[in-house]
Amino acid sequence: MEEKNRSRYSDAELEEFKDLIISKIEKSRLDLQTITESYSNTGNNDTMDTSPTFKILEEGHQVMSKEENSRLAARLHKYIQSLEAALIRIENQTYGVCRETGKLIPKERLRAVPHATLSFDAKIQQGEKKQ
Repeated sequence: MEEKNRSRYSDAELEEFKDLIISKIEKSRLDLQTITESYSNTGNNDTMDTSPTFKILEEGHQVMSKEENSRLAARLHKYIQSLEAALIRIENQTYGVCRETGKLIPKERLRAVPHATLSFDAKIQQGEKKQ
């Protein structure tokens, strides 16, 4: 059946996307754990045993790094939530359907952005509406 005339992806196709999403969630959770540990100082790789002058310089860098890591962790957490929502759409057999047009989102886009809910054209139109 031609992809343009279908209303949803087949169970086999959904299973393929599910495997992709699960692997991305697992990797992202490991990344999130690493980032969280780095800004919460659980690794104890700090400047406690160095000279006071170096410690002052290093503390400023640590504050910036913690802020950056905190922002990165927040983005990663949001990404994981989006991937988990995609898993729910797979279970509901609505995964890969553009929420604006109701048409199937191309597989290439879903492989690149597995949590996508908009086709590329709908995403562009959404951006134009905001301007």
